[in-house]
Amino acid sequence: MSHHLTHETVQAWLDAYVHAWETYDAKDVEPLFTEDAEYRYHPADEPEVGRDLIVYGWLNPGGDASKRDMPGTFTAEYSPFAVDGNRAVAVGVSTYFTDATRSKVSRVYYNNWLLEFADDGRCRSFLEYYMKPRGS
Repeated sequence: MSHHLTHETVQAWLDAYVHAWETYDAKDVEPLFTEDAEYRYHPADEPEVGRDLIVYGWLNPGGDASKRDMPGTFTAEYSPFAVDGNRAVAVGVSTYFTDATRSKVSRVYYNNWLLEFADDGRCRSFLEYYMKPRGS
């Protein structure tokens, strides 16, 4: 049966994505993506192809698990901007803090994600654009 994408189903996927980022648990990352998914961290990147590679890269940023964002040191808020067929555009803000007290912001990114979903609701193509605030 075909999975009908709505703003609600895309929001649920985005919420699961943020949860997976917070936990860095493969069991939370894997269900987000199809086995043959493509993931691009930047528009000009060659994609990481295949869920196993995506999960490995997620858990080992730049090949190094110690480069993970530490719990409590970031906030992430994303929401659907447009949903059309199996495609969605999401927008949001990622805020990083110097430590888990969240008293000092170290950097902020404004995000725009181009997403394509399989009929089962898993993401099969993820392309990220992000910008820092002007002057930062």
